[in-house]
Amino acid sequence: HALETGMFGIPGKQAVTITPKAAAQITKLMTSGGHAGLRIGVKKGGCAGMEYTMEYVDDPDKNDEVVEQDGARVLIAPMAQMFLFGTEIDYETSLLESGFKFNNPNVSDACGCGESISFKEMPGL
Repeated sequence: HALETGMFGIPGKQAVTITPKAAAQITKLMTSGGHAGLRIGVKKGGCAGMEYTMEYVDDPDKNDEVVEQDGARVLIAPMAQMFLFGTEIDYETSLLESGFKFNNPNVSDACGCGESISFKEMPGL
């Protein structure tokens, strides 16, 4: 029988996936600043209740979930792991703006800019 490959065949699959464009941008940011990676989290705020946070990391926290892909290193803050599970991180460039885009299956509502989100029913929020 054929070998199972792909993310569904791997137990403990990565919490997030990073598109090649996002990986290239993250790698560029890490290299130019000499950073160990980019930490992604969520915090209360924004018009939909929660918003994503991104910050450079020089000293990763032992509780961060680490996702490495094509030279890019993304760290997911412990509090954000359940919210970001299954998210695809993309990088888009348009005439008006360029930036990271989070395609998150857990989001139930988002504001127009996509930076503020609320999540499906989750205990403790």
